[in-house]
Amino acid sequence: TSVSSGGSSTLGAVSGLLMAVDITQERGLSHLDYKYLDGAPVCRFPLFNFLQPLPMDWMYLVYMVMFFGAVGIMLGCFYRLSCLMFISTYWYIFFLDKTAWNNHSYLYVDVYRNAHVPLWNYTLLRTQIFIVYFIAGIKKLDADWVEGYSMSYLAHHWLFDPFKLILPVELVSLLVVHGGGLILDLTAGYLLFFDVTRPYAFFFVSYFHCMNSQLFSIGMFSYTMLATSPLFCYTDWPRRFFSHFPEFLRGVLPLTSSDVQPSSSCTPPATKSSKLRLKHKLRAIFAIVYILEQLFLPYSHFITQGYNNWTNGLYGYSWDMMVHSRSHQHVKITYKDGKTGEIGYLNPGVFTQSRRWKDHGDMLKQYATCLSQLLPRYNVSDPEIYFDIWVSINERFQQRIFDPRVDIVKADWSPFKANPWLMPLLVDLSPWRAKFMEIEGTLDNQTEIVFIADFPGLHLENYVSEDLGNTSIQVLQGQVNVEVLEEKKNYTLQPGEMMKVPAGAYHKVYTVSEDPSCYMYIYVNTTEAALQENFTKLFELQERIRNGTETEPLPPELQPLAAAEDEVSEVNATDPIVRLFLKRQRRMKEVKKRREAGVLERLERFAVKKYYTIRRGFLMSAIAMRNLVVGLPPLEQLTREVDFANMKAPQSEGNQDERLKDEVGHGEL
Repeated sequence: TSVSSGGSSTLGAVSGLLMAVDITQERGLSHLDYKYLDGAPVCRFPLFNFLQPLPMDWMYLVYMVMFFGAVGIMLGCFYRLSCLMFISTYWYIFFLDKTAWNNHSYLYVDVYRNAHVPLWNYTLLRTQIFIVYFIAGIKKLDADWVEGYSMSYLAHHWLFDPFKLILPVELVSLLVVHGGGLILDLTAGYLLFFDVTRPYAFFFVSYFHCMNSQLFSIGMFSYTMLATSPLFCYTDWPRRFFSHFPEFLRGVLPLTSSDVQPSSSCTPPATKSSKLRLKHKLRAIFAIVYILEQLFLPYSHFITQGYNNWTNGLYGYSWDMMVHSRSHQHVKITYKDGKTGEIGYLNPGVFTQSRRWKDHGDMLKQYATCLSQLLPRYNVSDPEIYFDIWVSINERFQQRIFDPRVDIVKADWSPFKANPWLMPLLVDLSPWRAKFMEIEGTLDNQTEIVFIADFPGLHLENYVSEDLGNTSIQVLQGQVNVEVLEEKKNYTLQPGEMMKVPAGAYHKVYTVSEDPSCYMYIYVNTTEAALQENFTKLFELQERIRNGTETEPLPPELQPLAAAEDEVSEVNATDPIVRLFLKRQRRMKEVKKRREAGVLERLERFAVKKYYTIRRGFLMSAIAMRNLVVGLPPLEQLTREVDFANMKAPQSEGNQDERLKDEVGHGEL
């Protein structure tokens, strides 16, 4: 059985377009020179350790081949050659960097431009999209998702403000974020399939994917899913859609002709029926095997056990990556000289451009091996590398994910065996999360808290910043011994007991009980608290000045507060507190303006940002192609060319939320 190719042609064009755009985005063309700069001492994370990037200009050539392959797919031009160009370069880049993986990459679908497309092709693609939704829903039946611990922070995003008009934030998180996401994934495939429910499904899945495009950095996935939704419509939907346009436009619109030419690939001559019956059987076997493979892969983690950590499988291909959220409290990298025994510490993330190695044993092994090869350049012989990484998953206790006593350089790791130096997730302590909310509810806005769990026989070495002038430890479960290094004293704490730890000094917390210990740090950033108190006084003074109730003359350092609202500038302020206050006010005003922007303004901002991203990618590609053909130009010329490619949008405000957050900062334990 065959069907008209109108829907497939439209899908092919859109998919090819998304592939081309994605090359500059998630595939990384726009920042390729940062990632693959020649000679940079960078630790990389390929799937196979022997894979290495080409010289930078040649990497640009690889990306150009992939881009023109995507354009050929979009246009249906030299189709098979275009597919070969795209696939070969795509898989090379894909295998080159595990940190950029996600399980959405394979969802690009396309169809060869033909008069007819076999119905089994459509069935296969529809089944693929159905599996994407349904397996994601099955994975969300995890207890952490159902109980609302996986993505609770999302409820504070501005996209959920309409729901917060009628529901408290806690219920928005539980019912809308978690409950709504679960129900949509489980039902979307079914609702898209039936004629009666398809319009409602289109609305909800479109709304869902548009929200995801703003909530997460997941490249083209949201747009790809939007583009694949019409797969569930009747195959002549583009013809029926364009047929509603005025008659005078039909000459320039695609797919308006009702004449469909037959295709030998779908309606074969009778003389070849016996041979084609075998082809039909082979196609049926292929379709069944393909669908079974898609159903099997999300549950294949018993094979690739070396990639299993607290969650299963290769990062991004575990299918439950949105079901688990992580926060990192503490990362320490210790090296030991194998000959002299000298011990030192490395800045977390040194020699690497990614942060994802912290959660994955395979990447940690690659990182340690790379560090052991780089450190001899800095007079460290036969280095041993130890990692102490503290992670909280789905709002549990902060705990170690890997054994800090194991030299990862010499540690065993295999893709098919369980990782022996992975520390177990303390799931028995999960019920404490309800207690966390009660404890946090008793604190004021200036007091912060960190919940820690540790294993018997291990200890946490910690430094309390001088900004945290009021820090204490309280034991919740088990028994700990606190050693204050400066005082050379030890204190034993039982459940419920508390002690204050000095600021500006190191201390160690030993777990001395037979079972894991649980304790919490309670602290106040006294520096920030004093700053906020000054800000409050300055704001009150500014309000009195503007409403005319302030009668006292202002000293020179406070006179910038009297400027008109449109003229306020921190540049003229001589007092550092006043300058910081005015700077903060300006940024808060910018944040408010951005959040209250209309749809057109947001679209314009989005388009401008994308334009300059794409612009940089292609200008840098042109420079690289020129370098390959005629060689490098003089350094001054190359500098001018790169500066021109780096040009940003005029009056770019950047990410005001992040800049404001980093302005004062929070002291970390």
